[in-house]
Order: sequence, then C-alpha cells, then structure tokens
Amino acid sequence: MTSRQRGFSLLEVIAAMLLLAIAFAALMKVAGGSIALTRNADDHSQAALWARSLLDTVDITTPLHSGSSEGRFDDRYRWHLVVTPWSPGQADANAPIQMVKLDLDVFWGSRLREHSAHFSTLRMLRTPGAQGS
Repeated sequence: MTSRQRGFSLLEVIAAMLLLAIAFAALMKVAGGSIALTRNADDHSQAALWARSLLDTVDITTPLHSGSSEGRFDDRYRWHLVVTPWSPGQADANAPIQMVKLDLDVFWGSRLREHSAHFSTLRMLRTPGAQGS
C-alpha cells in the first residue's frame, strides 16, 4: 500500500495569506487609533496642568483687574485669560470681598489644526478699601 500525502493547494495558501493580511491591517488600524487617543489625552492633561498652574498663581505677582491677557507657557502651548466681575444675585457693592470670574483658554497645535481647552473658576478678592486681615 502506498499512502498518498496531500498538501495545501496554491489557492488555499493565497486565501490564508489574504485573510492574515486583512486581520493584520485591522489590528494596525486599531493600534494607530489607540496611539492617537493616547496622544490626545496627553495633550489635554498637559493643558490642564498648565491651566492649573496659571490659575493658582494669577493673583500672586500682580493684582487681578477686569480685562483680558494672553501669553505662552512654552513653544507649544499658549493661553488667553479673561477676568470679569461676578456677583451672586443681589450682592452688596460695599462688601469687603468681591468675586471675579476667570475664564482661561489654553491652545496648542498648528494654526490649521488648533486644539483648545477651556477652564473657568471664581476667585474672591479683597476690595482695595477693605480693612482687616
């Protein structure tokens, strides 16, 4: 008795390689999307750290005044800050403490594909004529 060995045909090998190539391409697309999402999350985290740093120190070196200002954190991130008076309804104009609203926008990326994050907070300020500590 002779046993006949049978292998795969050329068509079966080509079909298996095509299926493998399609699966590999799909995995690479998922990996590329994951890298892009990670980079985006990192950019937003960095913007939040820059914003927190600025909002924590904005009234330390110079007093806050109504208006807007802007600047750069580094060569990639820039900011724009708007300070406006804020009052909770029927506020007393002679109160020793005044509230201001800080609206901060952090920008990064190229001018054609610019990204931004917005941060807003309230800050209590002592009015210039207030007495006491």
